[in-house]
Amino acid sequence: MLEPLAEYHSIDDDELAARFMVARTVPVETTEGELEDLWKEHDEAMEEFRARWEERPAPGDIEETSPNLLDLKLEIARRILRECTFCERRCRVDRTREDGFCRVPIKPRISSEFLHMGEERVLVPSHTVFFCGCTFRCVYCQNWDIAFQPTNGVYVEPESLARVIRHRRSQGARNVNWVGGDPTPNIHYILEVLKRLDVNVPQIWNSNMYLTEEAMRLLDGVIDLYLTDFKYGNDECAERYSNAPNYWEIVTRNHREADRQCDLIVRHLVLPGNVECCTFPILEWIAEELGTDTPLNVMPQYRPEHRAYEYPEINRRPSADELEEAWERARELGFRYYRL
Repeated sequence: MLEPLAEYHSIDDDELAARFMVARTVPVETTEGELEDLWKEHDEAMEEFRARWEERPAPGDIEETSPNLLDLKLEIARRILRECTFCERRCRVDRTREDGFCRVPIKPRISSEFLHMGEERVLVPSHTVFFCGCTFRCVYCQNWDIAFQPTNGVYVEPESLARVIRHRRSQGARNVNWVGGDPTPNIHYILEVLKRLDVNVPQIWNSNMYLTEEAMRLLDGVIDLYLTDFKYGNDECAERYSNAPNYWEIVTRNHREADRQCDLIVRHLVLPGNVECCTFPILEWIAEELGTDTPLNVMPQYRPEHRAYEYPEINRRPSADELEEAWERARELGFRYYRL
């Protein structure tokens, strides 16, 4: 349906192997040694990965080796976990011993998993895996019971979740949709699951994109589609509503990198009173930096939740005029797709 998502559709149709499966065919010499040396080996292995990816391997072409690039990514993630820099909070906490800013335990909790029919049309049925905990503190969070209660939910052994994913794929799931909260604190766990997964299925990273460059390097060669939540057009709004310093630089950097790595769908939730300061700059940046073929979902479904009542300017739904202004700007800029 959407031309820019050709690779995603090919994986979904089992014509092309998912990236995590290709990563398991790339040999590495070792997963031991200093972290700096592991990163060097990782980057060399990624060159081999890209060469193999250009050959467009089918699932039947996959011959796993050991140790492989996915094993190496997992070991690096485990090392980072001891001085955590998965997100740009960079709290550097040893999460094997204590909680960081996100308060997500080393064994993350899953709030729910199910075949979601409410996502973008090209994604449904989407096998959504909702993690508890988040790297943001959005005052209007609609999933606040998940995002701000990281020890709720249940821990699922990676092998067990791999079996669930296999079952959901047989039920018609078009993808695995890692979401929350936010999936970023759980990169180590997700790689553990993918190490055990033996079914070809696209991997979706559904995130606020407040990741570090190191985290994005780990996801390269693993994720097949980024489903991003591009919230703010300036740092002031990001700090006021989500306690997210240096937002614009971080999130634009990661959108460029996501677009380089694989397919991309950008979501933007229109906030009341924030069309000119947030919506317009975001649309203009995407048009200039990523192109107007980028699948874009300018979303109207904001409602005041959680602590929004403390902020009068967002303690209401966006008006019909505000939504039309947002969509009209997308049309003016030439976006082919802006309501998915």
